[in-house]
Amino acid sequence: MTPNLLADNAISIADFLQHAGSEPTDDQNNAYRFAFLDQEFLTSPETRGIRFQLELLKPEVAMKSLGVDHTITVFGSARCVSKEAAEQASTLAVTDEEIQKSNIDLTHSKNYEAARSFGRLVARYNLAQSQNNQKLRICTGGGPGIMEAATRGASEMGDLTVGLNISLPREQTHNPYITPELCFRFHYFALRKMHFLLRARAIVAFAGGFGTMDELFEVLTLIQTRKIHAFPVVLVNKAFWSSVINFQGFVENGLIDKTDLALFHLVDTPEEAWKVIYDWYDLGNKTIEKRRD
Repeated sequence: MTPNLLADNAISIADFLQHAGSEPTDDQNNAYRFAFLDQEFLTSPETRGIRFQLELLKPEVAMKSLGVDHTITVFGSARCVSKEAAEQASTLAVTDEEIQKSNIDLTHSKNYEAARSFGRLVARYNLAQSQNNQKLRICTGGGPGIMEAATRGASEMGDLTVGLNISLPREQTHNPYITPELCFRFHYFALRKMHFLLRARAIVAFAGGFGTMDELFEVLTLIQTRKIHAFPVVLVNKAFWSSVINFQGFVENGLIDKTDLALFHLVDTPEEAWKVIYDWYDLGNKTIEKRRD
């Protein structure tokens, strides 16, 4: 007899599988395999909805267990490299093409270092908080470039970081600065985007390409259409953003309202980006509440 009342009388699947064969024998059809162990079944078009649920639920459970209530999601190019890497590459550049790429890398290394500094600023704030529900964890797409930089800055300070990697035809590996228990891999962009926003209390976007623009404009659309409550959306490096997007042109062409320009903040430095967030939530005096949208 067991001395304690059990919460559940059922034998767990894990325990059961230790005592029972999980694979069909040679004389049994594949149909006999447990549904949850049938790879062919689980990857079929008919079970796509279940895979959606799993990609939504798995990170949710892990983040809840580690007390990740709030995040600052950082967007930016995977192509930006650190100052050290850019300088090293410049010494090896020989051809005109290599020299041109080296110069571009040196320019964008400033964005990398800015994102790294921003990660440090956020982590410094987190480490001064005693409660997890007052911390704002850095969350990125988990890859190289700006994603690595922000994660690296926070990790160097000893803070937890979240990485949401995506499977691509040209494999993108996760960067080494993500907290291992919070390093996730997604197949579906839509579910990854959902996790970018579920806990986000701010979005900070550095220089980036199509992926960054896609992520940024989806956030702005959700706020503009009031599908989610407004929160800080900060674009770092005014020169870059003004060179790639004419925001005022949207207004002049009657495609957005002038008030829509207030949905985001343009700044030049990581310190200014952090100040926007700090002031928005009055972090020196108030607690951060969970979002309900």
